Amino acid sequence: MLHKTVFIVDDDPAVRDATSLLLSLHGHRSATFSCAEDLLAAWTPQWLGCLVLDVRMPGISGLALQKELGRRGSRLPVIIITAHGDVAAAREAFLADAVDFLEKPFTPEALLAAVEAAWRRLPTAAEAPARTERLTAREREVAVLLAQGMPNREIGERLGISPRTVEVHKARVMDKTGARHVVELARLLEASSE
Repeated sequence: MLHKTVFIVDDDPAVRDATSLLLSLHGHRSATFSCAEDLLAAWTPQWLGCLVLDVRMPGISGLALQKELGRRGSRLPVIIITAHGDVAAAREAFLADAVDFLEKPFTPEALLAAVEAAWRRLPTAAEAPARTERLTAREREVAVLLAQGMPNREIGERLGISPRTVEVHKARVMDKTGARHVVELARLLEASSE
């Protein structure tokens, strides 16, 4: 079973350590990375949790990392932290669906509230069955194969239907479950089977 984890990416070791300690003292798991490149090298679509990203880092910035993870299919909620807050950066973060934008030094309460808001964006084991029980048998088959990362053409071949029919089933699956993306669908299916 996957555990919710707060993935912290900040080039300042003191910020990483203090943030991780604060979270652990309040019962949250965390994993720290000193740069965006390290997180990207480790990232898998199965991660469950949220991201705390610093805006300004050497190499890939926090905002660029947020976009790249979105491009890769990540639905992990993002909290942006920065010592150099500006309106343009905050706007960019929120347009990319950030949960919050915190200026350093942020209060422990502000970070913990942002993490709790991020958790509310994740499907829970309690609600998952209700979101998946309306699927037909064929839609469930398509959903499971989509969650495994299989492309429409291969799903069609596996199930003996056309890629266009797979696309229709996929649209119905996403509509019935309310999943915004295949990664969220995979989490729902996993949570509903627990």
